[in-house]
Order: sequence, then C-alpha cells, then structure tokens
Amino acid sequence: MDAYYEANMDLVAVVPEFNLYDQQWPIRTRVTQQPPAKFVFAQEGRRMGVAVDSIVSAGCIISGGRVLHSILSPGVRVNSYCEVEYSILMPGVEIGRNSRIRRAIVNTGVKIPDSSVIGFDAEADKAKGYSITECGITVVA
Repeated sequence: MDAYYEANMDLVAVVPEFNLYDQQWPIRTRVTQQPPAKFVFAQEGRRMGVAVDSIVSAGCIISGGRVLHSILSPGVRVNSYCEVEYSILMPGVEIGRNSRIRRAIVNTGVKIPDSSVIGFDAEADKAKGYSITECGITVVA
C-alpha cells in the first residue's frame, strides 16, 4: 500500500518520474464517458471549490472544498468546507461537509460522514476501524 501511495503521489509532482502527459509515450485506456470536473462556490474566506497540485478526474465535483496534492478518481465529490490533502480518493467517494482528510487512501464508493477527521491521529483512526500502513497512511476500506 505504501508503494501504491508513493507512486500516485509522484504523479502530482511538478516533474513526475512517470509523466502521464508525455506525448512520446501515450497511455491508451478505456475511458468511461462522464461530464468534466466541476469546481463550484467562490466565496473568498468562506468556501471555495479549489484543487491545487492535484489530478482531478472527469465527473468530480469540488463543491466548496479544498483539495491539495491529491488524486481524485472519477465521480468523487468533495463537499463544502472540506480539506483533502495528500490523499487518493477512489471512484465514487463522497466527502461529507466540514471533513478533514490527510495522507489517506479512501476506497471505491465510500461515503465519509460530515465533520470527519481522518489521517491526523493514527490511534483515533485505528479506533474507527481504519488500517494504518507502515509509513502512516490511513486506509479507509
């Protein structure tokens, strides 16, 4: 899991070792038709849908939340007042309002409840039933 996490985090680096945008070495894959990613709400200081240093797939909605150095798979929704940092969100994940996620891998289709805090306290995460890798990544199955 740690190697998977590190390989994915490399993809959002300014100059990744494995460059998805290299025209000399195109990646061919089956793409499901989805609407483009959408970023909504721009109330400076209150809530703003924004993603920085991240890969945001088609069908994602960043609705008044903040995403930093993360990978969002197709169909992810990050709701208002959320902060997602250094994380990998698999397809169909929904992050409830006012939640904070850091250094986590969240599995396909997981709905994180409002006001959740994940990845800040390993012992609290273990108590919630989440796995912690050797390198301290929280895995929400």
